[in-house]
Amino acid sequence: MVAEPRTLEARRTGRLLHPDGLVPYSDGYELMHQLADRRLLGEIPDTLILLEHPPVYTAGRRSNPAHILWTEEAIRAAGAELHWVDRGGSVTFHGPGQLVGYPIVDLGVRPDVIRYLQRLEDVVIAASADVGVEGLTHDPDATGVWAGDRKVCAIGVRVKRARVTLHGFALNCTTDLSWFDAIVPCGLAGRSVTSLSELAGRDVTVAEMAPLVAHHFERVFGRSLE
Repeated sequence: MVAEPRTLEARRTGRLLHPDGLVPYSDGYELMHQLADRRLLGEIPDTLILLEHPPVYTAGRRSNPAHILWTEEAIRAAGAELHWVDRGGSVTFHGPGQLVGYPIVDLGVRPDVIRYLQRLEDVVIAASADVGVEGLTHDPDATGVWAGDRKVCAIGVRVKRARVTLHGFALNCTTDLSWFDAIVPCGLAGRSVTSLSELAGRDVTVAEMAPLVAHHFERVFGRSLE
């Protein structure tokens, strides 16, 4: 049986993990799964991991192989990796200059996954407004955060045992957007990607965005991250 969080205090207190440098995707993948297992057992509080990866393409359960435009050999030759993973959504890119967040959150016995996704979008929209990038929006037909028809933040999650979240969001800050030429981002043909730096007309770095995202995660989800 999955344990309930032991106390109201434990439910409200969360944890922030923000490792330095570029974290290999396989390491981040293993870490989030280990933490999700421990969250299911009630051993740890809700946890937000914020990090950057070296160049990597990840393809979710709904990915169409036709949306990967380069061969795997070409991807490797360019200095990136390709991983097929257990989240929802299609194919996306992670790399330097992109803030990746993996929230490990217990949604409770009646999980509202749609509301959870909307809250992640709210976090990113509010944090972006803090650096002068206003007017970002939700799209009811395509999860993520948008500037018109350009996606600035991709979101794809898994809910383990219908309860604890894995994977999360990828916010383009100073990301080299040419990496997206190798794929149809999120499987959405005819739509493109952008970055906070492109929208702001200045460099908006991961270092600048990480504390803002953490702050708004605390506010939106009602957690105090330690």
